[in-house]
Amino acid sequence: MDYKYIEQLLDRYWACETSEEEERILKAFFSQKDVPAALARYRALFVYETEQCAASTLGDDFDRRVMEAAGVADGAEAPAAGRVVSVHHITLGRRLRPLWRAAAAVAIVTLLGTAAQHSFMQPSATDQAAGWDYNQSAYKDSYQDPQKAYEASMRTLEMFKEGAQTAVNDSATHNAADRAAKN
Repeated sequence: MDYKYIEQLLDRYWACETSEEEERILKAFFSQKDVPAALARYRALFVYETEQCAASTLGDDFDRRVMEAAGVADGAEAPAAGRVVSVHHITLGRRLRPLWRAAAAVAIVTLLGTAAQHSFMQPSATDQAAGWDYNQSAYKDSYQDPQKAYEASMRTLEMFKEGAQTAVNDSATHNAADRAAKN
């Protein structure tokens, strides 16, 4: 049997030049049980739509099941109002939270990069002169007499004790004044 007409229709189908009637002819042809082996590879394309339409029809009780799921009795209309809808109010801070996270990530990466760069950098001669001097012999004592140094440190500690006691006395006086003002 010669299938030239079907092959011509297929060529026109691939070129998007077929009419609806010609597409129906192709669907009817490929719906047959006996399709030539040369054209069998196209059968699934044209039979798929008719098989899917038959398989995906809604049942007779579909409306009843949907209405039961919605909680509406038979024949009654669904209430138009009275349904409470929860609204989530999105604040500006919540809306910008991803941007803040991105900025924090960039800041952390920049900080770590700068710290790594600084730790691997070799100090120059000018940086060494201006930097810390860890040579103990370069430092001089403020006091030549150890007794005077001891007395100065004791005076400093006494002033520190007096300052702490003065702060306690001041806060007690302030609290007493507040209580008297309330009464």
